[in-house]
Amino acid sequence: MPARRTLIKTGAAAAMAGMLPTLQPLATAAGTVSAGFGKPELEEVKIGFIPLTDCAPVVMASVLGFDKKHGIKITPSKQASWAAVRDNLLTGGIHMADVLYGLIYGVQLGVGGPKSDMALLMTINRNGQGITLSDTLAKAGITTGPELAKAVQARHRTYTFAQTFPTSTHAMWLYYWLASFGINPMSDAKEITVPPPQMVANMRVGAMDGCCVGEPWNAVAIAQKVGFSAATSQDVWPDHPEKVLGTTAAFVQKYPNTTKAVMAAVLEACRWIDASDANRTRMAETIAAPGYVNTKVETILPRIQGHYTNGLGKSWQDKHPMTFHADGQVNFPWLSDGMWFLTQFRRWGLIKTDPDYLAVARAVNRIDLYSEVAALVGVPVPGQAMRASRLMDGVVWDGRDPKAYAHGFKVNDLSS
Repeated sequence: MPARRTLIKTGAAAAMAGMLPTLQPLATAAGTVSAGFGKPELEEVKIGFIPLTDCAPVVMASVLGFDKKHGIKITPSKQASWAAVRDNLLTGGIHMADVLYGLIYGVQLGVGGPKSDMALLMTINRNGQGITLSDTLAKAGITTGPELAKAVQARHRTYTFAQTFPTSTHAMWLYYWLASFGINPMSDAKEITVPPPQMVANMRVGAMDGCCVGEPWNAVAIAQKVGFSAATSQDVWPDHPEKVLGTTAAFVQKYPNTTKAVMAAVLEACRWIDASDANRTRMAETIAAPGYVNTKVETILPRIQGHYTNGLGKSWQDKHPMTFHADGQVNFPWLSDGMWFLTQFRRWGLIKTDPDYLAVARAVNRIDLYSEVAALVGVPVPGQAMRASRLMDGVVWDGRDPKAYAHGFKVNDLSS
C-alpha cells in the first residue's frame, strides 16, 4: 500500500466515571496501550459531530475515559451542519470528525466542496438511518414506494425530498430507494439539503415531502406526528456502512501517534457500546443530554435496541439495527464499501467519468493504520478487504467490477 499522509471530553467525564466504577481504571491507566504507538503528538483532540445517535462512540470514548487510557483528551465538538463539519476539517477548526462516509469521499474527489486528500480511519456504525415521508402524504393515501411513484409520475405537482449533504450516505440511501420504484431523484423530483436537526421542523412547515436522515430524527418526526417511516436504510442495504472516523490526510501525516491513539479510544468505545443492553441504555442516557443530541432518552433507546414503529400502526423487531462493533466487522474500513459510494457518485452524475475505483479506495481507507490499532486493542481484522452485499433490488455488490455496476442501473443520471 503506497505511503500516505494524515487526528483527535467534556466536564461530564468525571461524573460519568463515578457512576461507572467498573470503568474507573480506564481513566487512570493513561497510555497503557498507546505506548505501542509512541507518545501522542497532541494531548487534546477536537472531534466534530452532528447531534445524531451515531455520534455515540466519540462521546462515550470521552465520557468513559477511553481517551485518557490512550494518552489523549477527546473534546467532542457539536457542529451545525455537515457543510460546517467539512469546512472545519479542512481549515483546522476541528481535528477529526464522526462524519458521513460519503462526505470523506466527496471531498477526496472535489465534489460537494473543495478537493483535499482525506483519510477514512475506521467505520463507526452500520445501519440505523431512515426514510421518512410526511404525514400529508399519508393523509393523501401515499404510504408506500409504489404509491409515491404513481403520484410523482402523475406530475400534478413537484415533490421535494431532503438529504443531509450532496454526497452523504443519506443522499445515496434516498436516491437508491426512490430509483428502485422508478423515480429518478435528479429529474422526477426536487432534491434539497437540510441539516439533520432541522429535518423535522422543515417537514412540519411543508418544506418537503420526505427525507432521509439519521436517528433519532425519524423517531422524532413520528413522535411529533409530522411524518412516518417509509423505510429504514437497512431496508436499502442490510448492514451498510454509515458514519466513519475521518480527517485529512495531512493530519495523519503530521500526527500519526495521535491518530492511532484516537482510533484506539473510539474502537474501544464501539466495542463497549455493543457489549450489552445495559451499555446501550447508558449510552442513550448519555447522548440524550443537551450538549449532545438534546432529546428524550425514550426517543433514542427503542430504535437503538431494534424496536421499531412506523407511525402508521406497524411495529417490528428489526434484524439489522444500528450496530457499532460486531467483533470488528463494523469498524474495518472495507475497500468495497468505499468503492460503492464512488459507483453511486458516478450513477447520479456527481462525477462525470469513471475513477480508478480501487485506487481511490486504497488511498482513502487507511487499512494499514486500522490493522495496527486493532491488533493492539485485541480486535480481529478480516483476511480480505472486500465484502459482498445484496441490496434491496436483489443486485449483489462485491467490488469486482465497479464500472459495470455503476453503469448497470436502469434509473441513473449518467452523462457519458
